[in-house]
Amino acid sequence: MNALSYVLVSPYTIAKSRTGGVVARLLSRLDLELVGAQMIAPEGDFVEKFAASLRGEVPNDVSLLADYVEANMVPSGGRRHRSLLLLFQGDNPCEKLTGICGRLYPEHRDFDSLTGETIRDTYADLIYEPGDSKKVSYFEPAVLTPRSQAWADRDLALFEDFLKSQENIIKNMQYPDPSKIEQTLVIIKPDNWQYASSRPGTIIDMFSRTGLRIVGIKIHRFSLTGALEFYGPVEAALKEKLAPVFGEKAREILEREFKINLSVDTEKVLVGSVGLEYAQDQFYRIIEFMSGKRPDTSPPREQDWPGTVKCMILVYEGVSAIKKIREVLGPTDPLKAPGGTVRRDFGSNMMVNTAHASDSPESFERERNIVKIEENSLGSIIRGYLEEQVFPGKA
Repeated sequence: MNALSYVLVSPYTIAKSRTGGVVARLLSRLDLELVGAQMIAPEGDFVEKFAASLRGEVPNDVSLLADYVEANMVPSGGRRHRSLLLLFQGDNPCEKLTGICGRLYPEHRDFDSLTGETIRDTYADLIYEPGDSKKVSYFEPAVLTPRSQAWADRDLALFEDFLKSQENIIKNMQYPDPSKIEQTLVIIKPDNWQYASSRPGTIIDMFSRTGLRIVGIKIHRFSLTGALEFYGPVEAALKEKLAPVFGEKAREILEREFKINLSVDTEKVLVGSVGLEYAQDQFYRIIEFMSGKRPDTSPPREQDWPGTVKCMILVYEGVSAIKKIREVLGPTDPLKAPGGTVRRDFGSNMMVNTAHASDSPESFERERNIVKIEENSLGSIIRGYLEEQVFPGKA
């Protein structure tokens, strides 16, 4: 059965900028598909329901998780705290996610048994009072994930109901000088999602050195319409830059092949034909790379359908967010990017350059509207799954 389960990354893990490490570990070791992601910041009512759901399970460490949720996921000091909800789909997702996240049984938390193999081995803590192996003095689970499908289905129903009233962009901070605060949009492009890989998480980890906060995240599939609108400004630039170059190359090839000298007027014709067609083809390649479809070969009725490739979109917030993110990203051409930048480490060429980031406040506003950053499909994916496989006939 193609079931759904989740991993909830804890507020402490998010605040400590360990998000990328957790995501990298999950994506590189799973044959499940990450189908949804959303940053949440719950209020007390949902936290109570979620903790009660956890207490319905038998293992002793589940009560630890419930106590943790009640103490750490509720707002404090008037501020809601961010957690990251990741939704995975595939065969036996609960068993596979539990294996990677790790368990919390005391016998598995001995120093000598820690190997760093699981997420909790690396990021979680379970510390007992000296001389008292039954009294916990400190507990941080790093991630929460259900161990059975029944448990997952019950929690997913809670999340689906909760998400109906939630915005995709978290607004939980009051800054001393809001005028210095920016938001910027990052796209982790489709080349990072072709196979199980730590790359998306590693890229998030590299961006974390900016000290910026992730306030929004979602999995997105560009439609042809969306990709054409998003990259529309690139089309004219490509024609202006590439058409003269390849018009001149076409003239040189013809002169060499036919051993004739062509006039300037003929070269202009070649620029307006061969050169422009080449530039147009390069633009269509970009659109195909981002959506999985070419505009010139796809039926009109499919223009607004979700694309066949996916990306991850994140919104970062903080002082000088646009500048900081672009410094870590590196220039468009990976070969010209400094060492240690995202594009230098992971980019292949000017098109397959692994990630995008807004280059100005105006670009951010334009791009956020195109990708509809305020919307997130995670809730509707859960609803569809529950209606089809868990509660059929109750829709």
